Amino acid sequence: MTGLLHTPLRLGPLTLRNRVVFTAHLTGYAIDGLPTAQHAAYYAARAAGGAGLVITEEHSVHPHDRPYEKVIRGHDRAVLPGYRAITGAVHAHGVPVLAQLNHNGGQACGMYSREPVPAPSALPDPMFREVAQAMTVAAIDEVVAAYARTAGHCVEGGFDGVELQCSHASLLRMFLSPATNRRTDGYGGSLANRARIVLDVVAAVRAVLGPERVLGVRIGAQERIEGGIGLDEGVALARLLEATGAVDHVNTSIGVATASLYLIEASMHTPAGYASFIPSAIRRAVSLPVIGVGRFTEPAQAEATLVAGECDLVGVARGQIADPEFAAKAADGHPVRTCVGCNQECVGRVGLNRWLGCVVNPRAGHEAVPLPDPIRRGLVVVVVGGGPAGLSAAAAAARRGQRVTLLERAPQTGGQVALAATAPGRAELGHVVRDLLEECRRSGGDGRGGVAADAGRLRGFGADAVVLATGSAPEPPPWTVPGVVSAHDVLSGVADPSGRVLVVDETGFHQGTSVAELLAARGATVEIVTPAMVVGQDLGLTLDRENFRRRAHAAGIVAGTDRVVTGVTGAGVAGATGEPGALDVALLHHPTGVTEHRQVEAVVTALSTAPCDHLWTTARDLPLYRIGDCLAPRRIDAAVREGERVAVEIDARAGRVGTCSSAT
Repeated sequence: MTGLLHTPLRLGPLTLRNRVVFTAHLTGYAIDGLPTAQHAAYYAARAAGGAGLVITEEHSVHPHDRPYEKVIRGHDRAVLPGYRAITGAVHAHGVPVLAQLNHNGGQACGMYSREPVPAPSALPDPMFREVAQAMTVAAIDEVVAAYARTAGHCVEGGFDGVELQCSHASLLRMFLSPATNRRTDGYGGSLANRARIVLDVVAAVRAVLGPERVLGVRIGAQERIEGGIGLDEGVALARLLEATGAVDHVNTSIGVATASLYLIEASMHTPAGYASFIPSAIRRAVSLPVIGVGRFTEPAQAEATLVAGECDLVGVARGQIADPEFAAKAADGHPVRTCVGCNQECVGRVGLNRWLGCVVNPRAGHEAVPLPDPIRRGLVVVVVGGGPAGLSAAAAAARRGQRVTLLERAPQTGGQVALAATAPGRAELGHVVRDLLEECRRSGGDGRGGVAADAGRLRGFGADAVVLATGSAPEPPPWTVPGVVSAHDVLSGVADPSGRVLVVDETGFHQGTSVAELLAARGATVEIVTPAMVVGQDLGLTLDRENFRRRAHAAGIVAGTDRVVTGVTGAGVAGATGEPGALDVALLHHPTGVTEHRQVEAVVTALSTAPCDHLWTTARDLPLYRIGDCLAPRRIDAAVREGERVAVEIDARAGRVGTCSSAT
């Protein structure tokens, strides 16, 4: 792709080779507060993949600021070897790298520091619910000095500059926002006063950096909270920053991490460029280069926002997590492996204090451990099942030079992921299937749809390895009667319940909530119940819960928690052509022990599934491998990851013993 995306841009003292920025985001890769080889390899992979600029995750500037276990302690000189490893690895590919500096202030807790958290005013944070200690002027001066000291460490460590976070999770943002700054001294009241600490930090850091390094500022110009920063003040702040003459770029953000995080790391329900109005407004007001962000998962989206004049540079974080070669492939016109905005392995894992990973890119976070080269090529590999696990295995094995045949019983590949993609707002899941299938074909794999595999057919291939990726299937609950159907049956069109429908959510994820939205959109009166404390409770990990609740409210979906189905009597709608009937559903409200009853036309179940592993027991004489749901029903990340892993395992086993043998 040619165009603005791949034109150079001057950024202070630097000339960037293109407009693609790998923006700051948490990784969870730090150990004891120090950068690691994992960081260096992770950032270097995106530099090698064509990014024009890399900005690392935040580095804490003060010892008292430890908002989470794996924050990088930029204030400690012990970070310098790690800094030099990161900058050397990125510079080896001719790409500049900035460090983002931050103090989380009151958007944290004292769990790790064992100290009060500082803030402009003594207010509780909505997430951590810890009342902050209002900072004295001396404490403010100490923080300003801490930013300068940490910037000095970045200079020693070889960074090309720094970016100050004044956006979604920052003490500086808390000073800027009227919602969190209630001060009446020279640091509160007017925007000029609230911005005083930011301008002091800018001056102090610029003095350390000198003119030969970049100083950028990331601002939250639309907080979307009561009394928070609005776009007009965000634009005014950008003007103040430009007037200092010390700032080289303005980066942008939307939302606040502890109140509206779902806006910052938006899921697939949110369109690309949803936040572009922010950099667009700022760009009209200042002459500094402006970075725009907003879930750009495909190069064409990034190009379009540049062509529209909405920004000068495009921040692509998750898109480059999914495909480190995002920028290079865009330049060459090659398709990228597309981020689907599921947030399961990136946002979700970091939120659980784990390494950042990626559903569609199992190598994310593992770049420091190279895959072994193929030992033997030309092995005959048969993959049974064309869902994400089978497609991943077929693509990976074909890339390693094996002769791959994929057999799928259905006419089309995709399995349950393709089915899930038919639900409202979930269409982007289809990219997983499309991208893996295309990778398999480009590498020479042979995909055959509409072929049911049995032990006899498999023996006829004379395969060196047979990978079973036959997935899983819903099992009817013990209280099944006519009119009780699975979410799988609804999405596939086998069942089309109408009227009053009760959805039973026992997975806590998208299965129940998606089918509830689908049926409500078709005109059904929907109630969704769960034994858990929250309907779709795991949606919180992927930042989908808030928007689901809003959509459910608008659609009239009623949610009930702490309720277990103990029995169903009657006969409801059995299928698309069934006659309506009446079901009586007994629900135990387990906190009180009271049994409630619902009269509905249909019950839709979103329950756990069972492995489809018949071939595992009937074809044991073959060199079998099981992956994905066929091994144990889990989520898409396990399927894709195990597909990649089994391709390496097949090759390694063949190299060790000269042939493949059975494996689990």
